[in-house]
Amino acid sequence: MTASRPGAAIETSGLVKTFGGHRALDGVDLRVPRGSVYGLLGPNGAGKTTAVRVLATLLRPDGGEARVFGHDVRREPDAVRSRIGLTGQYASVDEDLTGLENLVLLGRLAGYGRKAARERAERLLEAFGLADAAGREVKNYSGGMRRRADIAASIISTPDLLFLDEPTTGLDPRSRNDVWEIVRVVVAQGTTVLLTTQYLDEADRLAGRLAVIDHGRIIAEGTPGELKASVGTGSLRLRLRDAPRREEARALLARLLRVPVAADPDPAALTARLTGTDGADGADGGGDAASRASRVLAELSAAGIAVDDFSFGRPSLDEVFLTLTGRPAANGAGGKDGMAA
Repeated sequence: MTASRPGAAIETSGLVKTFGGHRALDGVDLRVPRGSVYGLLGPNGAGKTTAVRVLATLLRPDGGEARVFGHDVRREPDAVRSRIGLTGQYASVDEDLTGLENLVLLGRLAGYGRKAARERAERLLEAFGLADAAGREVKNYSGGMRRRADIAASIISTPDLLFLDEPTTGLDPRSRNDVWEIVRVVVAQGTTVLLTTQYLDEADRLAGRLAVIDHGRIIAEGTPGELKASVGTGSLRLRLRDAPRREEARALLARLLRVPVAADPDPAALTARLTGTDGADGADGGGDAASRASRVLAELSAAGIAVDDFSFGRPSLDEVFLTLTGRPAANGAGGKDGMAA
């Protein structure tokens, strides 16, 4: 890779980072379009934070190439740093300073004059709902307020690219929604965001494209819809009135749908993941997934098998993640990546 293609905020090719004998990044190829939210998903220790640290010039890669707005992270680190902001997993503001003092200090370090730094800090505190707490020490902020202060600190000088490394970890639902709204506002103003997260609903709501990383490698990439479609067009779930007839019902579903039918922990429940249409995947040719689900209900009724509860929907990102990695996103093994990933 000799130059970043037009429209790319980030491009990597064969990116490698090792710690001792462990490859935290093992040949990562990534392209993040400008002006978008790009989600990087992975379990604990998958390589997400290591990737962010390399791209933010905090770690030097051991192989491959990485460019941010065309600037090589190894050869042009100052040029990269001039265009990025970073909010890590933990609060980076000084707890013994007030919210206003933190932002004014960072504004001064960024080159603002005294008056301009204060004006910028006051505008950000107002925009992020922290104006009333501007004179309070950060150690007295709630977790959600600290995260908002962190993001405000990251955009004292509006960056072209903002790294958000698991920005809502440990926050309550209301605070998470506040952070999501801030991200949307930042992107609407032209900033590209690279978001790492273990919360798949967060990625689904914010990101236009996603990459799934596991054991230091990108194992899937696409829009949320494309990733969901990759593991099935729908999931059929039903609960029978009579639990003793579950095996009979499972055999009927397997014959009609020609896909595996799973017996749920609930002794009266079954789940089938439907894929493809009209026999493209070995299914019965009975039309799309929704039509086949309707046919199943009719056949069960004809066989005298009563259904108490029924649902049909698209696979969730949680199902995508579990299918791709074999484990839930929030319960991956390993330590903090970039250390003992």
